[in-house]
Amino acid sequence: MVIGSLQNEQLTQEVTPGPIQASASSPRIQIPAHAWLPTALVGTLLIALYYRIGIKLFIDWYNIPDYSHGFLVPLFSLFLLWDKRKQIAATPVRPTWTGLPMILLGLLVLVLGVYGVDLFTSRISFVILLTGLIWTFFGHAMLRQLRFPVLVLFLAIPFPAIIFNQITFPLQLLASRLASMTLPLLGVPVLQEGNVIQLPVMKLEVAEACSGIRSLMSLFTLAVFYGYFLERTTTRRLILALASIPIAVAANAIRIVGTGLCVQYWDPVKALGFFHEFSGWVIFVISLACLYLIHRFMRMVAPPKEKATA
Repeated sequence: MVIGSLQNEQLTQEVTPGPIQASASSPRIQIPAHAWLPTALVGTLLIALYYRIGIKLFIDWYNIPDYSHGFLVPLFSLFLLWDKRKQIAATPVRPTWTGLPMILLGLLVLVLGVYGVDLFTSRISFVILLTGLIWTFFGHAMLRQLRFPVLVLFLAIPFPAIIFNQITFPLQLLASRLASMTLPLLGVPVLQEGNVIQLPVMKLEVAEACSGIRSLMSLFTLAVFYGYFLERTTTRRLILALASIPIAVAANAIRIVGTGLCVQYWDPVKALGFFHEFSGWVIFVISLACLYLIHRFMRMVAPPKEKATA
């Protein structure tokens, strides 16, 4: 009996649970304290490389009305990161050397931009270099998650002058042609000579600032934002972004027609002053309304699928 009781005590001691300890088969994941050092080092190097370029870019956003929307683009990119935070956290991090050529390409473009005195090249090098860094340090899966927040940064970079002029001058001619076709229908005879519209009262010149490039760039950027919030598929977002182009062109032509009517039937000074400036805001609001109507029409013709993925 004594032997039996001793055996029972031994069994009780073996069965009695002790303090819970982590087993070797399920170790707790711990991030080392020095893991932030590579990120901090890369961030410091990026600031050292691009702080002058970034300051000049902010100055251009402030001084160039055509790119005043640039202030919103980085904020929108940061919002995209916050909006996708769950998907980003669930994406596995797999560093790879595959992105190293992209890093080298970004550095090469930066050197060409700095020593070639080309702001556009040096600015787009940041997006290229950022893409390579994400690819190298976090892997291709993470780059796929972050591709839209990174690519949207291109909307904040002003075009180089040679490309800008190739866009604005055809827009000037197109706006002049559309206005010259519309004004006679409203009883105002015109004679178009390039970007100059000869009215009975005076000449109306469609200058570079009146080409519509400002409203086009702003409306296109807002269409990208609008499509992201209200559509879930890339195709439908792309349709909305492309729809902003003819809307902006038509709206600018309507603005010129309104200016011509005011010159002919009201007061040329007020038409080229107050009305010309105020009508820009009114036409832009009308453009946003047209974008909304196109979106509603698109949803009526082709309703979105309930389970469509972003």
